[in-house]
Amino acid sequence: DLIVHVRDITHPETILQKATVLSVLRNLNLPSHLLDSIIEVHNKVDLVERYKPTEENALAVSALHGHGLEELKQEIEKKILTATGKKVLTVSINLEGPQLSWLYKEATVQEVEVMPEDGTARVKVIIGSSAFGRYKNLFPN
Repeated sequence: DLIVHVRDITHPETILQKATVLSVLRNLNLPSHLLDSIIEVHNKVDLVERYKPTEENALAVSALHGHGLEELKQEIEKKILTATGKKVLTVSINLEGPQLSWLYKEATVQEVEVMPEDGTARVKVIIGSSAFGRYKNLFPN
């Protein structure tokens, strides 16, 4: 669903390495949407003073220090959701019903926040549109 190209930005041949990788990917006859949605990651930016990517849409990270990793995670999630046609939703459910069990079977449950005072929960899920349509039909309230 996604290609993440991580480059050592301190390597003296980093630009040539990028060209080589892109050439190999093109020769693999991958779908164009996959090649068009590559996430370009410049790693080891902690070794370059005041590093700013000159390439459009490149993300600067330092895996060693954790710099930029949250932005990378968000970009990966955004692109994967777009590629797979899924959404991240938060739904309120009654814990006495079968909704939570259904969501665990049909979606990816990310968080469950229980409200014990009224027997409900807020559930954050990753779900496809057809599964969400089935959910709304089964549990209209």
